[in-house]
Amino acid sequence: MPGLRPFHLAIPVRDIASTRDFYTGILACTVGRSSETWIDFDFYGHQLSAHVKPDENAPVKTNPVDGENIPVRHFGIVLDFKNWELLKHRLERLAVDFMIKPCIRFEGEIGEQATLFIMDPSGNVLEFKAFKSDQKLFSAAE
Repeated sequence: MPGLRPFHLAIPVRDIASTRDFYTGILACTVGRSSETWIDFDFYGHQLSAHVKPDENAPVKTNPVDGENIPVRHFGIVLDFKNWELLKHRLERLAVDFMIKPCIRFEGEIGEQATLFIMDPSGNVLEFKAFKSDQKLFSAAE
């Protein structure tokens, strides 16, 4: 798609303080605009808006995928392999609890990818992944 622009995603959170700490301290996002009830982050060049709405943070349900119970509701970013490894090491160094530990999924298949899942303090699940070739991101067959 020509002229790809940053996406905007709004998520519910329990509170601003723990959300700010997680996204700035753990993921190294910078803060944009904010108020008492919402805060914007630069999430890898995209706009992530966290809105205080604790009643919207229901437990995430899962589906089986490649031997794991993958959280159905999640979001994230596709990194290159070098930056995925850097993030993985940062999360390990900070002793972040992985919802799904870093691994290679679909090994030897078309969709082979490095992936990891973490959860923010409000129960929002984030996936970070990397493909050896970005051209494989949407591949259905060789």
